Amino acid sequence: MSDRLSVFKTYKLYVGGKFPRSESGRVYEVTDAKGKWLANAPQSSRKDARDAVVAARKAFGGWSGATAYNRGQVLYRVAEMLEGRREQFVREVADAEGLSKSKAAAVVDATIDRWVWYAGWTDKIAQVVGGANPVAGPFFNLSSPEPTGVVAVLAPQESSFLGLVSVVAPVIATGNTAVVVASEKAPLPALSLGEVLATSDVPGGVVNVLSGRTAEIATPLAAHQDVNAIDLAGADEPLAKELEIAAADNLKRVLRPQPVDYSETPGTDRMTAFLETKTVWHPTGSLGASGSSY
Repeated sequence: MSDRLSVFKTYKLYVGGKFPRSESGRVYEVTDAKGKWLANAPQSSRKDARDAVVAARKAFGGWSGATAYNRGQVLYRVAEMLEGRREQFVREVADAEGLSKSKAAAVVDATIDRWVWYAGWTDKIAQVVGGANPVAGPFFNLSSPEPTGVVAVLAPQESSFLGLVSVVAPVIATGNTAVVVASEKAPLPALSLGEVLATSDVPGGVVNVLSGRTAEIATPLAAHQDVNAIDLAGADEPLAKELEIAAADNLKRVLRPQPVDYSETPGTDRMTAFLETKTVWHPTGSLGASGSSY
């Protein structure tokens, strides 16, 4: 019996719920920690970045308008799908980060747990950062968090899966939509995450995943007038400074890169970084002599 040929996987971008190849037709080689060829990943262009922003904006209304409880259910479904494809991600993380199978398995388990952690926060963050404000006068004064909009996320370069989820999950948990630039040298776990999102309940366009040269993709995203915020986690210092200047043109919210141990339990900072606070005043009527109008 002759040996069968291996069926190599074709990795594609994930934009608007679909899997296009790069508009430019370009690919680049992805290798493991020892330099062994793993796959050809799409090399995204500026046009791909613009298409991803259009998809994210189109999805924003429905995603931000969903109840926080519903978003939590949808995110939990993603964790279920990740659990079902655990072995695939163990293999990809081991190759991407040069880890043993046991260490890669621990990273994947931590990543799935991290996703569940953020799924649990969707309907709780409003109680932490919102609430009633004491004011002098016959008014109710209520503050509530609302999503910023379309967020460009530069995924960490070294932590190809745990770091990726740690920066993407808080963005969408709070009702934003995301355009994600995968790790340049280790994009395969991010592209596979797109496959998981496509087969879960996350609406197309809520998360869009691009691979390629980080600087090439991030530059048009930072300058894009329909991007509301940008997380620079995967940018080095010179690139971060350049992108921050470009982002100032339409007053984007910018989360600058900082040293992060992604294995540690995160706080709420990455959720609150991309929330706006809406404050509403509502009259209660004229206060009587008793101090109440009721």
